[in-house]
Amino acid sequence: MQKDPTVLGIDLGGTKIAIARYRGKDLVLEESQIFPLDTENGFESVKEQLIDVVERYRKDDTNAIGIGVPGLVDKHSEKILKLPNIPGAEHQDLVGWLEHETGLPVTIANDAELFTLAEALYGAGKGESVVVGITMGTGVGGGIVIDRKIFRGANGFAGEIGHMLLQPGSPPFPTEDKRGEVEQFLSGTAMGKRCEAAKNPEEYLDGEVCDFMQPDVFREVAWLITNLTHVLDPSVIVFGGSAGRALKPHLKKVETELKAWMLPGTPLPKIIVSEMADAAMRGAAECAMKLAR
Repeated sequence: MQKDPTVLGIDLGGTKIAIARYRGKDLVLEESQIFPLDTENGFESVKEQLIDVVERYRKDDTNAIGIGVPGLVDKHSEKILKLPNIPGAEHQDLVGWLEHETGLPVTIANDAELFTLAEALYGAGKGESVVVGITMGTGVGGGIVIDRKIFRGANGFAGEIGHMLLQPGSPPFPTEDKRGEVEQFLSGTAMGKRCEAAKNPEEYLDGEVCDFMQPDVFREVAWLITNLTHVLDPSVIVFGGSAGRALKPHLKKVETELKAWMLPGTPLPKIIVSEMADAAMRGAAECAMKLAR
């Protein structure tokens, strides 16, 4: 009996490449690994590292590749518009190049969108109609999945939750950028600037080292959820990323703040911290499966 074909799901980050090979329509994980990524020599070097990883993990029956990237992708051309942590990526046709190098069909999307897609299909949002994903790591990313499909908006930029304004003109640390956007408050990078004594993301929200800012963070997360709920009425909001996962012991505090800010009588979404280790890769593989069918 012939086996189902395999697909590759790749999460291309600012400091690492995570790759997984999945088999069949149910995306059974066969193998995965995380490799360090050198971005100092620009995007051309990243491409060389990427093709090396792909060639290690593809098999004879691999028939498609999906890639998640931490930035903006043109939804029509699938060209990269901007990857803030990888210099030289602007307007690059990564899909066309990788298809030429591998002979396989390739698709690309924002990594937080793919995280949300995987949670909606296989994880915390399975069976729910409107799922919002928020990744709090180096930056803050987001995704919206409605009825099992990524919602990208008119121009492909929907779900850029990190760039929503939280306290306009008043970021929580000295900076020339006064936007006061979500990413300046709730990314792991921002929390590190707000509490420089912390040694890891867990210390931002646990213990005495950063206890001066913890009530503010829980309130700010509640403000963000309030805005998203009144606009999208999500069934579930799923948090991921290192700083997002650090929220898990504190969800009751966030929910208490949330009740203080939501309009009375508004249904609250489920607030969940992701437990999927491979969500972005799985979301990328899901999109690749559609190419392979």
